[in-house]
Amino acid sequence: MNSAVAILSVLLVCVATVLIAINGLRLSRTTGDFYVASRTVKPWWNASAIGGEYLSAASFLGIAGLIVVSGQDGLWFPIGYTAGYLMLLLFVAAPLRRSRAYTIPDFAQIRLGSMTLRRLTSFLVVVICWLYIVPQLHGASLTLGISTGLPGWLGSVLVMGIVCVTVLAGGMRSITFVQAFQYWLKLAALAIPVVFLLLHLSVTGESATLDGAVFDRGTGSGANKGLYYNISLLVALLFGTLGLPHVLVRFYTNPDGPSARKTTAIVLGLLALFYIFPTILGVLGRAYTPELAISGNADATVLLLPGRILGGTAGDALTAIIIGGAFAAFLSTSSGLVVSLAGTISQDLFRGTVRGFRISTVIATVVPLLVALGTSSLALAGAIGSVFAFTAATICPLLLLGIWWRGLSVAGAISGMLTGAISCAVSLGLASVLPNEPGSMHALLAQPAAWCVPLAFLVMITVSLATRRSTPARIDAVMARLHVPEARLDTLP
Repeated sequence: MNSAVAILSVLLVCVATVLIAINGLRLSRTTGDFYVASRTVKPWWNASAIGGEYLSAASFLGIAGLIVVSGQDGLWFPIGYTAGYLMLLLFVAAPLRRSRAYTIPDFAQIRLGSMTLRRLTSFLVVVICWLYIVPQLHGASLTLGISTGLPGWLGSVLVMGIVCVTVLAGGMRSITFVQAFQYWLKLAALAIPVVFLLLHLSVTGESATLDGAVFDRGTGSGANKGLYYNISLLVALLFGTLGLPHVLVRFYTNPDGPSARKTTAIVLGLLALFYIFPTILGVLGRAYTPELAISGNADATVLLLPGRILGGTAGDALTAIIIGGAFAAFLSTSSGLVVSLAGTISQDLFRGTVRGFRISTVIATVVPLLVALGTSSLALAGAIGSVFAFTAATICPLLLLGIWWRGLSVAGAISGMLTGAISCAVSLGLASVLPNEPGSMHALLAQPAAWCVPLAFLVMITVSLATRRSTPARIDAVMARLHVPEARLDTLP
């Protein structure tokens, strides 16, 4: 790979990101602009922005890598990522928008009126966002190191520096423009190489090599996870999507509930379109870079394929396009997470002011950067899968029961969230230190969503039933606001 071309590609994406963010600064003046873009983002624009922030390093690089390692089992990730949005459409999008909250902790306080619950929710949102940001920075380090030969840590510093600038520039208003642009950039950055690679293979007659390349279980360290692991992973992805803070805050930017539903429906189409291309690249990777599964570098599949199949100037050109798209993925997802973090921290520590939002932005970027610089991981999709499991066991039960069950109590919500957080964290911690041996409980611990999520729901419901007298006095008014038709909202107290 020509390192000069790769560096130019990264710089072009970074410059374009900053310029678009500066345009957002011109429009951002009020608190509402910084937190929720004044709730004026139209469905197509918002859907593109959601696609931009949701399609992270795990989607851009990790999906293809998982298919290289695990064969058909790797397909559960794009299926789960997309299907999770269907659940958002059905159960969360419109009621959450009607709640008039700025953040998830705001929703928790509006629904149950407890500062203790709000603080716990804020803490979990901060943990989830930081855990989600770190794999983006690992992906940036991997991409910059492979493509340019520069120290990988520069990739992490560059991403967080650009994200900090763009979020400081105009908050949600700025990154809405940035993320919408970056979705289409990421789509093109995978679609163009896929088209050229498939055309080349068809012309040279090498396409027969792909026959059956994905329809087996694989031979790498991630192969043969078993039925339980795949079911638990799907539970994590489906329910985890409902609790992702940086995705949920996007629904607060829609003008009304119907717009939130329309946005979600459009996102489903955008995600389905996008995931076609990393899946194809994963199949190509199994045929042309199978050694990456053994060496543990499968996340580099997308970056290495053009050079392996084409080589020369054409291979360098396609790789440069992919590198630009990869950095767009790191930047867009990280910026969405930082906005969500800054909003939560500012509301709880700095009274929700614009100045507090900007101070919180610096805090939200520095901490995960330090963690990323001190750690390393190449299993991008797997790392994100663990975050989804944690989110599914904590934020998701609060939202689903808070929206759809009037019997949820403060004690029930707190108990359920603590149960989900502790059980999931302990399980993942044990899985990281225990040997992965046949017949062991490693799979049960490494992918705990199948039992942690039901346990969190069960505790939340049981404790709520036992403490039903503590149900908030204004519960009927709050539930009505979440569920009445949009036209009647102004008549409610």
